[in-house]
Order: sequence, then structure tokens, then C-alpha cells
Amino acid sequence: MTNVSGEEFLNKLYTVVYKLYTIAKTQSDRFEKEWGENFSSLKEKPHLVRSIKVEKDKFLSNLDYRIKVLNIIKISFEDGFHSIKSLLTALYNSYFEDSEIFIKNFNEEDRIILKYFVAKEILGNLIQYNQLDHETVPLKYNILARNYLLIKFKDQKTTEIIDNLKKINIQLKSNQLKTYMHEVASDGFITKVKKGKSLSYSLKKELELSEEGKKTYNQTIRSLVDWPTLFYRSYYNVRELNVTINEDSKYQEFLNNVLQKAATQGYVACHYVFKNLVEYYEKLKEE
Repeated sequence: MTNVSGEEFLNKLYTVVYKLYTIAKTQSDRFEKEWGENFSSLKEKPHLVRSIKVEKDKFLSNLDYRIKVLNIIKISFEDGFHSIKSLLTALYNSYFEDSEIFIKNFNEEDRIILKYFVAKEILGNLIQYNQLDHETVPLKYNILARNYLLIKFKDQKTTEIIDNLKKINIQLKSNQLKTYMHEVASDGFITKVKKGKSLSYSLKKELELSEEGKKTYNQTIRSLVDWPTLFYRSYYNVRELNVTINEDSKYQEFLNNVLQKAATQGYVACHYVFKNLVEYYEKLKEE
């Protein structure tokens, strides 16, 4: 961890704030454009990430302005979560629910595959998001998304799948899991394997679209499906703030403890860092 002075930290903070503005603006514009091209006929609207273009001199010198900017960024981290949720809602509540564009674009077999494939591409990549949101995507798709690579590699026992789901805060009893796995088996992707008293699952069919389906997917919703992972990995990354303030200053220990969290990528860590930076500058303001 780098040691910096208070002034160096403030300049570093401005650089991160400006970087976040650029990402939020670029990614929101892209998200809105792709949504308009693919989902204009759906009832859902995209939740966009707010951004604030920061005046450097004002940010460095004016405490009230700095607090306002940091507060907006803290809320923008929440926006990012809701942007991903709005996409999953549009996909699983409207687009995949036999919407005209879905039926027109994909044959029946590809339509079944896509519901699982998209869950794997979004929820399989975004473990931390998946820990926070289990309501938006129907559970059978999420269960296969979470366990697909494991089952592909080696037959998975009921207990192993249950333990793996606990890591994303999904608690299921074995009889509940069996009900969901029966639905996945009925869709043709897995097979039940009985070994003595224990029940395992093996992969029967990979999540592969037909050649025509792949082509259509690449031309239509692929950019939207790729968006959450690209956005999450770029926006929820403030590692530049993982520094130690090396001079005696007020609430130095508090600030350094907060900045340690910046080493971790993801929504939870970023939200925590900016929420506490607001608190830190509000404490200074009260002096």
C-alpha cells in the first residue's frame, strides 16, 4: 500500500471521481442505445447510472461541493445495481416471456437455451451481484448458471450444489433443490445419476445455441447481455484509493481503515468507501 500526504490523497480522489464520471457517462449512453435498439417494444425502461462532471478546483477547495459530489457517486453505485436489475427484469419478465421479438428472432429450442445461457453469462460472471439479488431471475436458471461449469467438469451431488448455492446466499433444502433440478432436467440440460443412496447430476446438453441462433444473438441482445460484466468490472474498481495517509491529520485512523477497503473490487466495497468518505468530510466540516 502506498503512503501519501493528505494533499496527494485529495488529488488522487479527484482523479478517481473523474474516472468514474467518464465510465458512468460512456456506459450509460451505451446501455440506453442498446436498450432502445432491442427493447423499445417492451414495457420496462432502463435504469441509468447518474454521473457528475466535477469541477476540479472547486472539488479540491470547497468541502460542501466535495461532499455533494461524493454523495452523488455513492448513489451512482446503487444506480449500477439497479441498472443490472432493470436489464434482468426486462429479459425475464418481458423479453423471454414469449415477446414478439423473441419468438420472431429465435426458434423454440434456442429460446429454451437462451434463458439459461443469459443467466450463466450475467449471474455466473457477477457473483457479488448474485449474492444480493435472487428475485429477478427465476431460480432454476440461476441454479444452473451457478453450477454449470462444475457439473460440466464433474457430476455434482445434491449436497455439493446446495453448498455452492449457499455461497451466493441461496438457502435450499434437498427436496426444494430436487424440484428445481427436475425442471432443468425436463428442459434437457442435465441427467439424474443415482449412485447408491446419493443422487448426482451430470450434464446432458451444453448451453450452445444453434448456428443461426448464435448469429441472431450476436446481432441483437449480445451487447446488452455483455454490458453488466463490462460495467461492473470497470465501475466498481477504486483500487487507486487503497493508500495510507502518512501525516498526522484528524480522524486519520478512521480514514485509513476506510481506504483499506478500496483494495477489493465490487459494489459492496465501493459503496462502503464512498459512504464513509462522505462521513469523513462531514466530520471535518463540523469542526
